[in-house]
Amino acid sequence: MARGQKVLKLRAAAKKITLKYETTAAVEGAVGKYYPADDVVAKKGPTPVRNAPKVRASITPGTVLILLAGRFRGKRVVCLKQLTSGLLLVSGPYSMNGVPLRRVNQKYVIATSTKVPLTGVDTSKIDDAMFKREAASGKKDGEDALFEAGAAPKPTVTSAERKAAQTAVDTKLKANIDKIEMLGAYMTAKFTLSKADKPHMMKF
Repeated sequence: MARGQKVLKLRAAAKKITLKYETTAAVEGAVGKYYPADDVVAKKGPTPVRNAPKVRASITPGTVLILLAGRFRGKRVVCLKQLTSGLLLVSGPYSMNGVPLRRVNQKYVIATSTKVPLTGVDTSKIDDAMFKREAASGKKDGEDALFEAGAAPKPTVTSAERKAAQTAVDTKLKANIDKIEMLGAYMTAKFTLSKADKPHMMKF
């Protein structure tokens, strides 16, 4: 009996060891079993620099392109230059086939062997910012929003700067097209395919 009491006293006098576990630490952010009530914005690294894609060798300033998508599909346009975003700046010109100055992805065009000289055509002031749409006004709540939902959509308003650029480019471009015989009729004609046509065997 005395021996048992002695053992208990020794155990009580011994130095106690406390174990600490890493899992007992508070979990921050979205790491762990439970997610925080508020959205936690994760830290991101530096934004990568995305360079503009390379343009196909067949597409150069002055090349006549055939549009394959969009409201002007089938129309022939003149490539003016490549913008900073990598998109192509093209024009019909508007006075000939109704295609205004617009940006086009090179994936949705067919490059032809026809070239139009760009003598006197100045596109140095035309950039991606010119095609940026104006920010929409603040959203309305309640009855005002209900009435606006049923109203007709507002038409897009073309800026005066864009109209002036269109006129300046079309004047010089149309003059260059008129100098080449039958090129005006070629630009106004719409590209179509019939059932027997084989586009993969055509030479543009």
